[in-house]
Amino acid sequence: MVQVGNVNYRSLSDLPEVVPVFPLTGALLLPGGQMPLNIFEPRYLAMLDHAIAGDRVIGMIQPRLDGAMRSDGEPELCAVGCLGRLTSFSESGDGRYVISLQGIARFRVLEETAGREPYRLCRIAPFSADLDPGEGAEDVDREGLLKAFRMYLEANQLQADWDSVSKASNETLVNALSMMSPYGAAEKQALLEAPDLKTRAETLVAITEISLARENSGDGGGQILQ
Repeated sequence: MVQVGNVNYRSLSDLPEVVPVFPLTGALLLPGGQMPLNIFEPRYLAMLDHAIAGDRVIGMIQPRLDGAMRSDGEPELCAVGCLGRLTSFSESGDGRYVISLQGIARFRVLEETAGREPYRLCRIAPFSADLDPGEGAEDVDREGLLKAFRMYLEANQLQADWDSVSKASNETLVNALSMMSPYGAAEKQALLEAPDLKTRAETLVAITEISLARENSGDGGGQILQ
C-alpha cells in the first residue's frame, strides 16, 4: 500500500486507467518523491483543473529521447512515466498554478487516446511493484551510494545535512538523490526505468563516478547531486 496525501493506493484497481500526461524534458518523478511545478501554459492549466475536479492524478513523462515528433508537431513520448497526485496547489494571481506532486507509481504507456481536451491523455499500465514501498531496499549498497555522494560534495565544496541523510530510509535516500541529480534526459530516464531500488542506486553511483572522472580529467561533464 502507498499513502499519498489523504489517499491510500492498495492495488492497481485504485489507480486510473487513463490519465492526462505532462511531457517535460529532464523531469524525474519517482514513487514517494515530491515535485514542485510552476504551471502557466493554458492547456496544462486546463489539465490541472481537470485533475483537481477528479482524482488529482496526472502522469509525468518525458518526450522521447530521440526527438521524434508526431505529424501534428507534438513530441512522441517515452514509454515509461510516473503517476503523481496533486497534494498542494495555489493560484499565483497572474494566471499560474504553483503545485506539488507526490509520486505514486511508475507506469508504461499502452496507447495515447484521442479526445477533445487540449492536453494529452494516455491509457497506462501502472507498475504494481511500486505499490509495495521499500521492496528490495535491503539490497541497496547504502555505503557505496553515500561514498559517491561524499565524493561529489567534496569535489564541489558543498555541504549536506548528514543528520537527515543518516535517518533516511534506503528507499527515500535513493529516490531523493536520483530526483535531485541535475542530469540530462537520458540519465533521468535510466534512473526512472531501473527495475528496482538496488539497480537505481547502482545506476546513480555509476553516473556519479563517470561525471566526477570527466571533471577530474578536464572534459567537463556537468554537475551532480546538488
